[in-house]
Amino acid sequence: MPFRYRLQKVLDFRIRKKEEQLLVVQKAQQAVFIAEENIRKNNEEIRETQINMRKADPLMYDIYDKYLIHLWEKAEQLEQIRAEAQRILDMEKAKLVKLEQAVKVLEKHKEKNKEAYIEEEKKAELKGYSELGVQRFFHQSQERLEEEELELLKQLQELED
Repeated sequence: MPFRYRLQKVLDFRIRKKEEQLLVVQKAQQAVFIAEENIRKNNEEIRETQINMRKADPLMYDIYDKYLIHLWEKAEQLEQIRAEAQRILDMEKAKLVKLEQAVKVLEKHKEKNKEAYIEEEKKAELKGYSELGVQRFFHQSQERLEEEELELLKQLQELED
């Protein structure tokens, strides 16, 4: 009879939950990457605005200043968004680690049960061989005894004749 793990449904459920959590972690990582990319674009726009401000007409300095202040405020908001996305990512990774540990525990339990099952199968097989060996030995000894009795009978008959 093949090995059958009694907690296989639980193990499958935990594996499925781990895979779902892995997708959540990947989405959270994507959100962090997007936030970092937005920060990079904003910083690039700040740098370009500062370069263009140096070349611009002095009458436009006030507009450039207001636009730079807007971009710096936007940078702060983007940094807060990135920090929140990073916090969410860290939480989701912690959940993933817990789910992975739960799966590993059951997989280790399954492996131990499988090893115990294999050991029991080997013992049963050896017991079967042992019983066959005992039976064979018993039959062989019975045959030897019968042969010896026949020889004794032949010898007795020869002596009587």
